[in-house]
Amino acid sequence: MRLLADLHTHTVASGHGYSTVTEVASAAAARGLELIAVTDHGPNVPGGAHLWYFWNMKVIPSVLNGVRILKGCEANPCLETENGIDLPDEMLSMLDFVAVGLHPQCGFDEGDRVKNTEALLRVIENPFVDMITHPGNEAEFPVDIDAAVAAAVRHGVILELNNYSFDPRSGRNVSVAREREFAETARDAGASIAVSSDAHYHLLVGEFSNALAVAEELAFPEERIVNRSAASVLEFLGQKRDRPRIDAGGVW
Repeated sequence: MRLLADLHTHTVASGHGYSTVTEVASAAAARGLELIAVTDHGPNVPGGAHLWYFWNMKVIPSVLNGVRILKGCEANPCLETENGIDLPDEMLSMLDFVAVGLHPQCGFDEGDRVKNTEALLRVIENPFVDMITHPGNEAEFPVDIDAAVAAAVRHGVILELNNYSFDPRSGRNVSVAREREFAETARDAGASIAVSSDAHYHLLVGEFSNALAVAEELAFPEERIVNRSAASVLEFLGQKRDRPRIDAGGVW
């Protein structure tokens, strides 16, 4: 199976990414991808992007060198905000794509499964949230798989099968069995997934081989892998809500 969209990429704006938006899009074009989502880290991650960064993403081309660019975020659950996320709903509603994931130094480092699950379930219920990133990170952020998957199905939220989680360089590599278990549970429950690179350097954009091998081994239904193509991504997102600025950047 060949996937033509990558819904999880980072730029220098994340604080620990090493490429620009243009470099990420150019790498996607070189790989033959049709669509990427730029999902820089929200402000609670040390070095993460400021609120103004997300507000101004409308200036980024909507299509660059033939690649559709979704202007998005990888936000964080947050106990101190009204919506339980480190970006307000007013900002989330403007973005083309909203991913949320648990990260170190963002208030969830105790390994508390109940606390983590409650925070994640609140996030999944938010109508502006499209995807939960690397949900199987058991070593750092254990959660209740059955509860998270059931909520994702109920609210039409994508669960990510993250390629970098299977990379030996990743701190999440110790939890690969749990990542696989999440995918199995998602398969059996009727959930949708995305196989994503989580690229923090542009030459890793569209690198899906490890996670895609797991999806294929599990015989995950292709029609429920959202990032098959630009068309499948846009169809899925269009069924959830309006994306008011999706074409604001124009075609370059």
